[in-house]
Amino acid sequence: LNYSWRDYGVRVGIWRMMEVMEKHGVKGTVALNSDVCAKYPRIIEGGKQLGWEWMGHGNNNSTLINRQSEDEEKQLIRTIVDTINASTGQQPRGWLGPALSESHRTLDILAENGIQYVGDWVNDEQPYPMRVKSGSMLSMPYSIELNDIPVFLDQGQDPAVFGRMICDQFDVLYEDGAKTGRVMSICLHPFLIGHPHRSKYFDHALAHIKSRQEVWVTTGGEINDWYRKNYLNK
Repeated sequence: LNYSWRDYGVRVGIWRMMEVMEKHGVKGTVALNSDVCAKYPRIIEGGKQLGWEWMGHGNNNSTLINRQSEDEEKQLIRTIVDTINASTGQQPRGWLGPALSESHRTLDILAENGIQYVGDWVNDEQPYPMRVKSGSMLSMPYSIELNDIPVFLDQGQDPAVFGRMICDQFDVLYEDGAKTGRVMSICLHPFLIGHPHRSKYFDHALAHIKSRQEVWVTTGGEINDWYRKNYLNK
């Protein structure tokens, strides 16, 4: 049951997500498991055609980044980054750990492998710099609140409620943005949001967001570049 439930996401859900997002001119920032590169190359090609960004997520969702020795973790992260680079043609600059998992050395290892921002720390609405031994690292706002897994699977919320949550989150942050910029991350999984009865409300929410002026609908990498140019390098 669980296999086929998840399999819906790669067979059907992801394509419906792509259609809805393309309709509104929204590019995805994909938390990509490197196993997908070998097993679902059509998804990689579809995302490349849409200009989506690819950030590292793990090799799969079952291998958490906190159970390895230092050498094993270094090898794992290096392999994930190299595999995504070879498959997508993009060096991943962002990272979201599977289940947002990290060890105490993960950030340092990520920085060594060219990662510039992580979404594992869900404690702000703006990017901020993090300490690493070499290079630099940003924490990029991510959400376990505006996220279809906890909303649907843990809380049992109706899809219409999730759509309303997205709109309400946007409305408040839009007003906050008059004083200082805010980052709103909508965190989605194709095996959930890709079902018709849920994608309908996702579509409506994106239409609401795009109806307002002075909204930058963008990717994690572009936010990373802007922040570094305007704050980190000054």
